[in-house]
Amino acid sequence: MPQVSLVDVASYLPGDPVPTEYFTQFSRSERMAKNVMFRSPAGRHHVGRDETAVDMAEKAFAVLRERHGAGLADEIDIIITHTQLPDNPVLGAGPELARRLGATPSQVLDVHNSGCAAFVQMMAMARMMLATSDAKTALIVAAQNCAGPVFTQPDIRKLAQAPVPGDGCGIGLLRKDGSAPILDIETRTYPEFAGDMDFSTNGERKYWEPGEGQPCVTFSESKITKVFARGNRLVPEVALTVCDRIGVKSRDIDTFVTNQPNRLFLRNWHDALELPAERHPDTFDQCGNLFAAGIPVTLDTENRAGRLRNGSVVLLSAFAHAGDFAGAAAIRWGAAR
Repeated sequence: MPQVSLVDVASYLPGDPVPTEYFTQFSRSERMAKNVMFRSPAGRHHVGRDETAVDMAEKAFAVLRERHGAGLADEIDIIITHTQLPDNPVLGAGPELARRLGATPSQVLDVHNSGCAAFVQMMAMARMMLATSDAKTALIVAAQNCAGPVFTQPDIRKLAQAPVPGDGCGIGLLRKDGSAPILDIETRTYPEFAGDMDFSTNGERKYWEPGEGQPCVTFSESKITKVFARGNRLVPEVALTVCDRIGVKSRDIDTFVTNQPNRLFLRNWHDALELPAERHPDTFDQCGNLFAAGIPVTLDTENRAGRLRNGSVVLLSAFAHAGDFAGAAAIRWGAAR
């Protein structure tokens, strides 16, 4: 099989940082506020009402174009996107992004089901498509855009979970070459957990029907406890599987990048891999929970800061939703800055 590389990443964060004080003025006393899952970050970014997922992806791509040349869009054979809150639920973000970039890919896919682990899933899909076809270059896009529109609704911003999410976009450029090879990828689906995350309008109406009620993802307290236990197990489990297959001890991984749900998950995950905190970078206090964008935004932050050494092993790992999907990937880093 031909080698496929994650040759570069870029990211975009919308607007000015939003302080936690924005939410405390609306917060109400409730038991859920004491749950470790909802301890809020110091800051986060919110996408504006008229800023779309494609807008964010286009701004992130501008960074890649500056690094790789004005003709980069002409090279793209495959575009795969994941958008937390689709601006156009029928069309998806991919076709409009291709139009904006001036790209003419042979394949455009919109991935919806892999949540916070979507970047790993899109890597797996792009790798397979590149390795088994004539395509040479793929762009993968993870856009998180529901913090501003959903979590600032008048009824939702009072809830304990409202300050945790942030908005942002991270993208990856993959090529069929050996410059920064993907060493291994593991993805797993756990359909038995798919029903443990609810999305409702807090009433009888469906989200597409007119009427009262503000839509949001909801968990019961008992389900949150189960999700916490699953997340603690699933992220190290898939990460250690990848380590075993590439013949590297987890404690020898140079950089470990995960999704960013909360501080306790982050601590438990690097402890499980026997890694010091400094080798498990996070953007939680600057960006909050970026869902699918958490991995590429954090990876780009580390790369721009010069903390990723070319030739080092970077391990990515994440779980989605209530634990219905998890994935991990290892890369021999070699990206441009």
